[in-house]
Amino acid sequence: MRLPAPRGPITALLFDHLPTGPHALPPAPPAGPDDPFQDEDLQLALFACYEIHYRGFDNVPETWEWHPSLIAFRTRLEDRFERRLGVLVPPRVGVTDVPGALARLVEAAGGPSLATFVQREATLEQFREFVRHRSIYQLKEADPHSWAIPRLSGPAKAALVEIQADEYGGGRPELMHAELFRTTMRGLGLDDTYGAYLDVVPAITLAVNNLMSFFGLHRRRIGALVGHLAAFEMTSSQPNRRYSAGLARLGADRTTRRFYDEHVQADAVHEQLAAHDLAGRLAAQRPELAADVIFGAASCLAVERLFAEHLLACWSAGSSSLRSGRTAVRAPAAG
Repeated sequence: MRLPAPRGPITALLFDHLPTGPHALPPAPPAGPDDPFQDEDLQLALFACYEIHYRGFDNVPETWEWHPSLIAFRTRLEDRFERRLGVLVPPRVGVTDVPGALARLVEAAGGPSLATFVQREATLEQFREFVRHRSIYQLKEADPHSWAIPRLSGPAKAALVEIQADEYGGGRPELMHAELFRTTMRGLGLDDTYGAYLDVVPAITLAVNNLMSFFGLHRRRIGALVGHLAAFEMTSSQPNRRYSAGLARLGADRTTRRFYDEHVQADAVHEQLAAHDLAGRLAAQRPELAADVIFGAASCLAVERLFAEHLLACWSAGSSSLRSGRTAVRAPAAG
């Protein structure tokens, strides 16, 4: 994957410097006054800084990864991201029963149902758009949460490894969830190259991904990362059932639907592991992390709600939810 096109002064500066060897970067230009979760420039810059810790970019030297100048540049972006997150999701206090608190949080989560719309009304092109958005994460599925493995111990660590082993196919490369998603993309006639759609996904899609990386790359947010994964797993099984049903309605074969069908079964098991054996055991072992676990779960739900609102608003207006082709999608049926 090569660096994407810049979206403003922050990415223009960063992408101008990254292809050369590590050196002192100029300070990041001030971010725009808008909501950081809608700031295309900030979210893309933060995503690029994080991606260097994953697979990197073909035209960026690997020696940038831990260079102090780049970390300082990234930190200034993260500060604004984290401040806004604290407003969007107020900190939790007085949390004791973590599994119970997670269940109540998930049950109370509001917002539009993207999965229901996809199941009943989405056009094939809208589903293909949805897959383009999700490809930014799904082609490296589970990697952000794997940052937690060396930071846990005992039963919580064992629970996380059990979940992640399933995500990575139980030792069988063709069953890795990222590979199953590639099969879905190919079945829909999409490019399954890692990062192929980075240039066209909007800020909120990048924010969904940046949230995971932010929690994962900061050891101080281990509780939030565990909570994020718990919410992720607890809200996965039924939506994936709906996505598979939507694909079947649109004529997709079983091979193309297999990614979603696999998650219906796997995540029903993962839900219990994540809530009780992972999050519950971590909070029992380290009670001081209980509130951060719930904060991470609430953050996951809040940002996913913003993502769903973006897609549904665009589709209701008869436009694309991507950054190009905004008039190429038929408006969904009324009602």
